[in-house]
Amino acid sequence: MQAGDENGKMTPPMPSEDSRRRMLTALRTLRQVLPGDSRFGDPLSTAGDEQSQVIARRIAEVSAEEPSILREAGLSALQVWESITDVAGRQRGDVDLAIVFTDLVDFSRWAMQAGDEPALQLLRDVGEAIEPPVGAHSGDVVKRLGDGMMAVFSEPADGLEAVLEANRRLAWVEAPGYRPRIRAGMHLGRPRRIGGDYLGVDVNIAARVAESAKGEELLVSESALAHLDRERLRVRRKRFFRGKGVPPEVAIYSVRQR
Repeated sequence: MQAGDENGKMTPPMPSEDSRRRMLTALRTLRQVLPGDSRFGDPLSTAGDEQSQVIARRIAEVSAEEPSILREAGLSALQVWESITDVAGRQRGDVDLAIVFTDLVDFSRWAMQAGDEPALQLLRDVGEAIEPPVGAHSGDVVKRLGDGMMAVFSEPADGLEAVLEANRRLAWVEAPGYRPRIRAGMHLGRPRRIGGDYLGVDVNIAARVAESAKGEELLVSESALAHLDRERLRVRRKRFFRGKGVPPEVAIYSVRQR
């Protein structure tokens, strides 16, 4: 039976706790079959700056203490929207991407002696030198990693050009008692985009490959090399490469511009 308010109007009864639980369960089950990431709304999936991720973070924050029907309904809608707008298939991990990692050689050792202010100034100068080439060659800076960065490109050739240009621009960056040089690694794979980041085995391979490079050297996997113009490059296989986390069947090559 419906109750009346002070003006005599009938108000609908509040759902029982048991009904609310059933509705929550139904919504969560529905999310499993809806397109997109059924876990969308957790910290990992909403770490980016896209509008849907910002809204999802807000929904998660205001309903953090207790699950609610409104929360699940809102996240369901955003989950589907994320899937619809993922026209390139990067969230699903079904598109090839060139994954590039870079870092500064011997930066930590120099920074310990130079101090915070010179180190911070250098990182700003390095960022201004190496990040613009990423965008100029149709890439995206995924994240900054202290003295390094991760970027993705649709084509390995674009990743190569970005690294080469970054090295040229870096030659103009100066620091007292230190010559900044980057090492880089590139691997072609199919990472999954989660929030503002990319995850997966292929990301780990690219990172490990970069760790093994020398100053001003770019190491690439065989899958990435297959999409590069070898006639304009000096290519040498790293026959004794043993990068932790890199499968032994993945051949690694050092590439330099002729």
